[in-house]
Order: sequence, then structure tokens, then C-alpha cells
Amino acid sequence: MLIARLIADPVTLETRLDAAMDALDARGMTVAAAQMLDACSEVLQIAMPGDDMAVLREELAHHFGPCDAIIARDDFRIPDLFVSDMDSTMIGQECIDELADFAGLRNEISAITERAMQGELDFESALRERVGLLAGLEEAAISTCLTERIVPMPGARTLVATLKHRGCKTVLVTGGFHHFADPVAEDIGFERVVANRLAVSADRLSGQLVGGITDSSVKARVLLEEMARLGENAVSLATGDGANDIPMLQAATYGIAYHAKPKARAAANGWIDRGDLTAILKLLEIPEHEWIASAP
Repeated sequence: MLIARLIADPVTLETRLDAAMDALDARGMTVAAAQMLDACSEVLQIAMPGDDMAVLREELAHHFGPCDAIIARDDFRIPDLFVSDMDSTMIGQECIDELADFAGLRNEISAITERAMQGELDFESALRERVGLLAGLEEAAISTCLTERIVPMPGARTLVATLKHRGCKTVLVTGGFHHFADPVAEDIGFERVVANRLAVSADRLSGQLVGGITDSSVKARVLLEEMARLGENAVSLATGDGANDIPMLQAATYGIAYHAKPKARAAANGWIDRGDLTAILKLLEIPEHEWIASAP
């Protein structure tokens, strides 16, 4: 059984649904049920026998896009674990690109960042190259950057607070840096942080990293290790936007690509293309009156 939940333009939803059902039927996938979660909900749930998630993804994207959606093979549950990327997912910026502005290197560094996120460059090599370019920058620039540039994504605090209220463990895991991730996690409400560490000498960045690299394999490993602690019946949710997030998204029960690069979106079984992070709460059928608001 495949179960899809989606949020799309309500004005055209009915006609799009008819077209999608016809297209799925033509491909041997007959919809068994399609209905709104309840009378007040904006979430459409579609259920059908079968296991061809790729075809269902394709038809949903074609007929309802842009939309927000999750596809599952079992009944939906509130996750026991939430693991998320930081840059361009929980915050609206790429920290290293913003920091590069202070060194007068934004264009050069952001070009490398974009190629790495698209999956065109090896992550570790691209990271070390960008960090090397920041050598000599005053460490104090990070605090200024955090205060002036770094802003949580709309809905980030509410998403994390609501999931925690439901007993969900929350982990921020990023290919960025503890200098940024630790205060961001505290602000948004994450309980654990996994990130890279910038080397500092005489109050300036040395252009090096300390310790191991938090790359795509580490992100996936963190999710799997946390899941092992929770037990075999635990349910996980992961969010990310770039190629470095793909193994983590694939390892999660619900892997949601958030306004993501094409490769990350194609790898996930969920995506947010239309709304903000609270769309995830809607897709999980947590009513808005139960959301936990967090002060800006």
C-alpha cells in the first residue's frame, strides 16, 4: 500500500486530482481512496495498492506541482526522531557564504557552495577550499554575521517545539560549523548538534578545520545511530536541501526535501515546494491548535 499526503492549490485541486487519478490508472495504479484528512484540512490523502513510489511521485509532481507532499508505505505516525540540515533548511542562509562577505570573497565562495549543493563537487574538498579562503578573518566576524545575517526559516521554531512536545528527539546535523550551529540550535530548540569545527589562532580563522568532517555519510550515520537507541519500531523524519543531505533523507522514514536542489528532491519521499516548515506539521496531521508557538 502507498499513502500520499499533499497540499496544493485548493482552487484547482479537484480537477488536478481527477487528472492524476486517470494518469495513475493508465499506468496500472488505481487509487483506492482520495479524501481530505478532515473537513477543515487542506491536506489531501491518496491511498492505493502497490509499491511503485517513483511513479506516484512523478504523477503527483506533474499534476499538483508546486505542492508539499509525503509518500509512505505504512500508516503515518508522529516521528520519534527529527534530524535536520541547517543552512537553507532551518535557517534561510548559507553561513559560509554570509561569512565570506566579511572577507570580500562572497562571489567566489558562494559559487563553490552552489556547485557542492548541486552535487557537482566532492563535499570535503569543496569545504576545505572555502575554509582555506577565509584564513585570517577575525573570529569576531562570526558573531557579527550571526547577529546581522542569520535568520531561522519561517516555521522552524514551531516545527521543532511541536515535535519535541510530542516526545520527538531533535538533532541538528550540518556540514557547517559549530560557531554557527550551536547558537542556531539553541535559538530554534534542537537538543543535539553535529557539525564541523573551525580552527582559530590568535582570534583569527586559520583556514583549517579541527577534527573529522561532517559530510553526507556522517549525517546518515547520526540518524541511524539515534534510531538504534530508540528501537526498531521508531519512526524518523529528516529535512535537507542539498546533495550532502541525500543519504540522510533516504535513511529516514520520512525524508523531506525542503525547497531543495533537484538531486536532493529526487532522492526524498517527501518535499516542501510551496509552504514553510509548518507544512510538515500539517502533513503529519497535527492540527494547528496543537502547535507550540515559539517567540521570534
